[in-house]
Amino acid sequence: MALPKVVSLFSGAGGLDLGFRNAGFQLAFAVDSSEWAVRTHKRNFPGTKSIAADLIQLQPSGVLSELEQALSPGDPIGVVGGPPCQGFSRANTQAHAEDPRNKLPLLYLDIVEALQEVYDVQFVLFENVLGIRDIKHEISFNGILSKFRELGFSEGVEEYCALDFGVPQNRRRVIISAFASQSASKVFNPAKTERGELNVKSAIEGLPDPAFYSRAQRPEDNPHHPNHWTMRPLSKRFRTPDAGVQGGRSFRRLSWDKPSPTVAYGHREIHVHPDGARRLSIYEAMLLQGFPHDFVLEGPLSAQVEQVSNAVPPPLAEALARATKRALDHAHGSSRNSNEAAA
Repeated sequence: MALPKVVSLFSGAGGLDLGFRNAGFQLAFAVDSSEWAVRTHKRNFPGTKSIAADLIQLQPSGVLSELEQALSPGDPIGVVGGPPCQGFSRANTQAHAEDPRNKLPLLYLDIVEALQEVYDVQFVLFENVLGIRDIKHEISFNGILSKFRELGFSEGVEEYCALDFGVPQNRRRVIISAFASQSASKVFNPAKTERGELNVKSAIEGLPDPAFYSRAQRPEDNPHHPNHWTMRPLSKRFRTPDAGVQGGRSFRRLSWDKPSPTVAYGHREIHVHPDGARRLSIYEAMLLQGFPHDFVLEGPLSAQVEQVSNAVPPPLAEALARATKRALDHAHGSSRNSNEAAA
């Protein structure tokens, strides 16, 4: 059975897409509002049509127009993506149910509905933060699930931790897996791995020192990897790293022997390196997300911070993709057996 081609909405740098590509899926199309994220996507997925566009402005009709060159009517496809989650994030203490960003998941599903008119949408994978299931967002979340059923999908909701899939990071996300086939939905079950010695040391120990950011610094001049750079350590806390001063989110120092907390960075909130003398480099954060060495983020330092923070860890994405593949194979086999029995 030929695998469905993948359409990626709110793709970011492509962490979720990388997992699906590694599992054997062909990426047909990707869209994100960030120009730098799309440049990253083009660099790392050269065979995929990727565009920088605001889906609120593009609307479902615009997505269909863009897909005319990438797909043929009736093609089997799958849709993946994680609508921006700041409105649902627990880290956003100002989050409220009426946040306009909370409407992006329904736009995502409006696009899925439009795609169903032209293509054979066999599955949808929807990723978001844990906060989307909080009681204050109950109406929004139930509306999302109701819309999946309205579109004819059998959906399942699970919380997954990156640690269970070979990523040295305690990052938890909500995944809605939805299939046109009920039998596929019933057997969707991502295979976990042994956690073993999953810690910061196993991911970044032994790397050479990174470059410090300056306006004149070009990524291609950074040592070891184009993304191996970080902000120059200016705070006095970096001069006495063993003083034991805690600094909340802004000065969270990693431990060599423990997994990293969630890599989700805001302004000057990049985790402090275990040595305490500087913050992590972008490349180190990428390794803690499970990105391979040959993956490169484009753009200035601030754009790279945003991309690595928003990404789905590729090993988790690959486990989801392989589970999707197995579920589709199961559904296809069940359908074939039913047809043979009827004949």
